[in-house]
Amino acid sequence: MAGVCDRAPTFLSPSGNQVLGPALGSVVALNCTAWVVSGPHCPLPSVQWLKDGQLLANGSHYNHHEDSWVKANLSEVFVSSIMEVNLTSAENFGAFTCSVQNVSSFSFTLWRAGPAGHVAAVLASLLVLLALLLAALLYVKCRLNVLLWYQDVYGDVEMNDGKLYDAFVSYSDSPEDRKFVNFILKPQLERRRGYKLLLDDRDLLPRAEPSADLLVNLSRCRRLIVVLSDAFLGRAWCSHSFREGLCRLLELTRRPIFITFEGQRRDSAHPALRLLRQHRHLVTLLLWRPGSVTPSSDFWKELQLALPRKMQYRAMEGDPQTRLQDDKDPMLIVRGHAPEGRALDPELDPDPEGDLGVRGPIFGEPSAPPHASGVSLGGGRGSEVDISDLGSRNYGARTDFYCLVSEDDV
Repeated sequence: MAGVCDRAPTFLSPSGNQVLGPALGSVVALNCTAWVVSGPHCPLPSVQWLKDGQLLANGSHYNHHEDSWVKANLSEVFVSSIMEVNLTSAENFGAFTCSVQNVSSFSFTLWRAGPAGHVAAVLASLLVLLALLLAALLYVKCRLNVLLWYQDVYGDVEMNDGKLYDAFVSYSDSPEDRKFVNFILKPQLERRRGYKLLLDDRDLLPRAEPSADLLVNLSRCRRLIVVLSDAFLGRAWCSHSFREGLCRLLELTRRPIFITFEGQRRDSAHPALRLLRQHRHLVTLLLWRPGSVTPSSDFWKELQLALPRKMQYRAMEGDPQTRLQDDKDPMLIVRGHAPEGRALDPELDPDPEGDLGVRGPIFGEPSAPPHASGVSLGGGRGSEVDISDLGSRNYGARTDFYCLVSEDDV
């Protein structure tokens, strides 16, 4: 029986030595529960609590409750003890040991935890907020530049579509509008950006149905730019039939561009302006401010995003049809000068002043007969310029070999 009574208990709680960090002023409950193998003649097991090796008794700071349950045959005893520690001062912290029958024990180590620190959380929150603010600032400052880069690299190329102009500009015949279009809008878009504009100061949609000239002009342009100045908004049809005109414009052109002016004298609640704000998803509405005249302003970037993508070409490359086969294309010869990078033999050109053959003057008496210049078109020394494949080449997209002049221009 003595061996049975001396068996080590089986601890259910704690399962091992524990280290706790409660705050000062709190109350901690330490639970010590074990199964003890017993017998009819074995004494009931008891639980002892020690602090830093000293036996503890109930007091103002330490209070424990002990319970035990014994099987009917007295073979096993279940014993449980709970020690409540009132941490009112630093002396109440330490190593608390739970011992059963002085055979086996486990310890609870209580160390004083400092005040709850939120410095790391606050710093992390500030860093996240700073990152969000920086991202928002970069989005506001660089959004248009990123969109322009994306358009230049991945945008759709609107070429070989039969259009002669990039944009049709409609404006009123007033001195202010003419100055804005001819001295600000046109130089910036044509000289600096490389666009080709068609200007028209007549009424855009003055009647119920668009005129034939308007239909032709819009069909020749890829975009439509309307300068909505005070003079333009003062037209009668802008106040009474602008909705019908806008519906027809949306059928005739792709996403028209409307330019309004900041601080214009006309009421901002004009029916045309109110209608355009309601249909921003169908049109591009730009606002001209006093600072928009700067070439790097957001106005020009937004306008360039609304216009077709421009392709950059190097002048040294020339036409791929002539570069690949090293043709001596007479259509590239202007006044006896060959394109850059290609030498011209004067003996190969029958007429240095023209493209093929002998060309007479535009005004005055006819020139001398062909044989007078020593050039024979039918016999004798023939031209060494190969023109046999001119009919099979595609010069539809070429703009560098002929300049057509009408009688009105002359």
